[in-house]
Amino acid sequence: MSDYFQTSSQPIIAAVVPCYREGERVLPVLESFGTEVALIIVVDDACPIGTGELVKSRTNDPRISVITHDQNQGVGGASLTGFAKAIELGADIIVKVDGDGQMDPAMIPRLVKPILEGRADYTKGNRFFRLQGVIGMPILRLIGNLALSFASKLSSGYWKLFDPTNGFVAIHARVAQLLPLGHIDHRYFFESDMLFHLNINRAVVIDVPIDAIYGDEKSGLRISRILLPFAWKHSRNLFRRLFYNYLLRDFTFASIELVLGSMLTGFGIIFGSMHWYTSYSTGIAAATGVVVLAALTFILGAVLLLGFLNYDVQNQPQDPLYPDL
Repeated sequence: MSDYFQTSSQPIIAAVVPCYREGERVLPVLESFGTEVALIIVVDDACPIGTGELVKSRTNDPRISVITHDQNQGVGGASLTGFAKAIELGADIIVKVDGDGQMDPAMIPRLVKPILEGRADYTKGNRFFRLQGVIGMPILRLIGNLALSFASKLSSGYWKLFDPTNGFVAIHARVAQLLPLGHIDHRYFFESDMLFHLNINRAVVIDVPIDAIYGDEKSGLRISRILLPFAWKHSRNLFRRLFYNYLLRDFTFASIELVLGSMLTGFGIIFGSMHWYTSYSTGIAAATGVVVLAALTFILGAVLLLGFLNYDVQNQPQDPLYPDL
């Protein structure tokens, strides 16, 4: 245990544990929280097997409180309910720990350390940092996370982060108060949507290496079910982020690269495709000037977009919103 947590002025750390069909699996998780955690908020997300009631009957830890939803709201909805309750109870840092046993509460000091030191507003676990964690990950989960990570980098603007679907996160309570909790996605897109809203508020986010734990539990995340919804939501957040950060909030040379590059690339693709189709349909080759115009506008637009992308990668938030607790 860090000496920091032994001081009388230690910040109030609240753990939010969303639960759905966890049953007795959540009990060892609750027993694993160290003394650095002052509040444990269990959110029963309308669990059909009564996980919340089980926790009430099988635990006597005074730090634990249980909230029960009348209707299922998803992991994001349950987490946001816990966040709001933690803020109400005066927490300084809020940590989300799933109730299925895949996240080790012993890692909480490591997760909150950058926030305590004033280096970050939000931290998240990264299961890919250590080779053994990657080796132990199911192959389908590994491939899915690689694709989702790149999509999340685009939509959130946090290009140095990885493992976006990892729900082991910690947030400065004052930063959580800045977020529109009622407008953040309530389902499996919750973690990625959080990153988007954090970027809009220019919060500093840091990856923290953690160890992954895989048991016999079955994930409710199905690629076939979330592929199209995730693609749409990432595209929507990408457009909103670019509009807010580069057109509405500020206008720089990078903004010109984005607008002009998009127009030229789009023109080159559409113009070239139309004339290619005409040539294919009629069997008459397109004029040299047409080919050159389509290629030139596309290449120039692509160069401008690459210049903008380079700027966007470097434009990640650097200064924490609240360096002091």
